[in-house]
Amino acid sequence: MATRTNKNGHDSARKKAEDKLLLTLACGASVDSAARECGVSPRTVYRRLELPAFRRQVTEARSELLARAVGTLADASTAAASKLKDLLEAESETVRLGACRAILELGTKLRESEELAGRIAALEERIEVAGPGHNGRRVWSR
Repeated sequence: MATRTNKNGHDSARKKAEDKLLLTLACGASVDSAARECGVSPRTVYRRLELPAFRRQVTEARSELLARAVGTLADASTAAASKLKDLLEAESETVRLGACRAILELGTKLRESEELAGRIAALEERIEVAGPGHNGRRVWSR
C-alpha cells in the first residue's frame, strides 16, 4: 500500500486504515471479520486491541454509535406514541383495546424506568458528596 505523509508528518493511508478498523470493530465485527474487511491479518487486529488507547477509541466510537441510535429511537418513539394515541379513536374495538393495553403497559415501564434513573442519580450524588475512599455507609459515633 502506497502511503503519503501529510503536512503534519502523519501517514494518511495508515490513519485511514486504522480508522476503518476502529469503526468496523465498533460496529460489532469479529476479529476475523474486521481483518478481512480491512485487509489485514487477524494477528494485526489482536495487536491493535492489546493497546489500551485503541481499545478506548473502539469503546468511544461504539458509545457514539449507540447514542445516535438512541436518538433515532427517541424520535421514532414520539411518532409511535402519537400513533398509539390516534388508535384510541379507531373504529375497531379490538384495535382500541390493544392501544389501551400498550399505553398502560408502556406507561408503567417508563415510569418505573424514570424512578430508577432518579434513584441512581441520587445515589451517585451521595457518593460524589461523600468523597473518594468513602463506601457510602454512615459512620456511627460511639
